[in-house]
Amino acid sequence: TGKDLLAKAIHLASSRSQGPFVPVNMASFSNTLFEGEFFGHTKGAFTGANDYRKGYLEHANGGTLFLDEIGNLSVDLQAKLLRVLQEFEIDRVGGKEPIPIDVRVISTTNIDLKKAVNENKFREDLYYRLNVIPIRIPPLRERKGDVELLAKHFLKIYAENNKKNITNISQDALNCLINKPWKGN
Repeated sequence: TGKDLLAKAIHLASSRSQGPFVPVNMASFSNTLFEGEFFGHTKGAFTGANDYRKGYLEHANGGTLFLDEIGNLSVDLQAKLLRVLQEFEIDRVGGKEPIPIDVRVISTTNIDLKKAVNENKFREDLYYRLNVIPIRIPPLRERKGDVELLAKHFLKIYAENNKKNITNISQDALNCLINKPWKGN
């Protein structure tokens, strides 16, 4: 649907555009990795922590943190993220001093978070903290008019990459793509 492109466009059009844009795929985190990846760690905080390391939140300081698929985050980790969004500070794993942060958070999901809240799968307080300005991006199956634009865009890119002189796509091929159901995102 282009969620990441929209998040990047929001970042670039904002007063934070000179700050970092840090995209994070929330579906890839286990409970054990979350704190070290998000908050960072100090030297000696655990076996293998040979130096201090900044986490995603600290890397995004002054800019935008893009949390893709926030609905996949476990309820336990949602509480830790909520605390950071309320306090505007992080504690590195093994650290003794809180570190202030100033981060805009853009989050996306392909699930109905309100329904997840009602099913106790997503924290209501985090839902309201993140749901400040909701933007619904319809999936491609609801935007059939974009199919031709996308097809021509990718045709141009791949023709150039493969040094092929292909400048157009047949109407039959376009019709086939336009009539495709485009399930999923």
